[in-house]
Amino acid sequence: MLYYNLNKPSEKVDFRSATLQGLGTDKGLYFPEQIPVFSKDWISHIEDYTREEIAFSVISPYVGDTIPENELKRIVAETIAFDIPLVQVTENIAALELFHGPTLAFKDVGARFMSRCLGYFMKGSSRPVTVLVATSGDTGGAVANGFYDVKGVRVVILYPSGKVSAVQELQLTTPGKNISALEVSGSFDDCQRLVKQAFSDQELNDEIFLTSANSINVARWLPQQIYYLLAWKQWKNKNRPPVISVPSGNFGNICAGLLACQSGLPVTHFIAACNANSVVPDFLKTGEYKPLKVKPTLSNAMDVGDPSNFVRILELFDHQFEPLKTVMSSESISDEETTKTIREVKDEYQYLTDPHGAVGFLALKHYLQDHPGNSGIFLETAHPVKFYDVVEKVTGEKVPVPDSVKALLNKKKSALKMGTGYEDLKQYLLKVQY
Repeated sequence: MLYYNLNKPSEKVDFRSATLQGLGTDKGLYFPEQIPVFSKDWISHIEDYTREEIAFSVISPYVGDTIPENELKRIVAETIAFDIPLVQVTENIAALELFHGPTLAFKDVGARFMSRCLGYFMKGSSRPVTVLVATSGDTGGAVANGFYDVKGVRVVILYPSGKVSAVQELQLTTPGKNISALEVSGSFDDCQRLVKQAFSDQELNDEIFLTSANSINVARWLPQQIYYLLAWKQWKNKNRPPVISVPSGNFGNICAGLLACQSGLPVTHFIAACNANSVVPDFLKTGEYKPLKVKPTLSNAMDVGDPSNFVRILELFDHQFEPLKTVMSSESISDEETTKTIREVKDEYQYLTDPHGAVGFLALKHYLQDHPGNSGIFLETAHPVKFYDVVEKVTGEKVPVPDSVKALLNKKKSALKMGTGYEDLKQYLLKVQY
């Protein structure tokens, strides 16, 4: 399997190079040259396979011969070494719970896979690598956990000051050792812009070995397909595939689902469930893509005004507007609707959602009301405790605190504050070597 640069299609690399480089020249994202196809027999008998067998079957064509089969099986097993259950919430709505990993968020799957791939690729290398990542919340903690104390790897996480939850901030600022956090006085888009600028800075890249752990990196993006297949394994009515609602910010998660669908995963329809940052819902109404200034919301991990991975979705559909609209719709959910949904789902169905899951639930509920006879899945992307300040205020009840969070609460954050100017980041990266 080769990957081509979306900004320069003649530039092609294998999985190893795409993982290590993160981005191609001109800040281009890598995209697989071929999309593998699941056999119909495999899909129809998916219940006969273990979770590890399913995950390996999904990801191995993308890795190719860059990692030996036995190593890749080990990496895959460690990647999904926690539950990913499908939980019925209402008669026709189920939640795919993606928060049972070490940092209580869906990003654990991609971060664990990438960290282990990078660890394998860096064995025996005399040159350390710097993983540079921007986060709107959950990515930072997942990357910090996944790469913690990995030899030869230094992690620098940029996050927007005051725009991540208290638990998210502790997860990404307290590990220490090879993990550093930069608190940026701006938005997630500012953080993402700084990361992309660093990758395009040839002088900086000549001095240090940079790679990214955002979903722009293929090793973070591609393994997210796995839990869509695990959802299908657990789906009871195989004769009527689900509608899947995905809380969407930078659009890597739903893009992975769409990729799996093109490979043969049965899905009736995808919903990109967005908060007030409505660039994609607006695009699907008008056909014009216009980046927007970020609006802070309760579902902060989705506060993105120019989602990087949307270009991959366009590529999946050959930049054809009508075919994309047929497969995916999108809705913008307000904070008022989000809090109302958290309360109603708890009161009516005894199920507690986080703000992002609430956005996904409501968008799915609206779709099913307009398309009777269908049923669906929303992705519960984070444990409610990560947003306890919002959830407890809405429900009036304490959120149960997992042991992993209890251990964080007594720790003190360690982060360097910086502005949105690129030169400050560059000098930091050059001066502070791992």
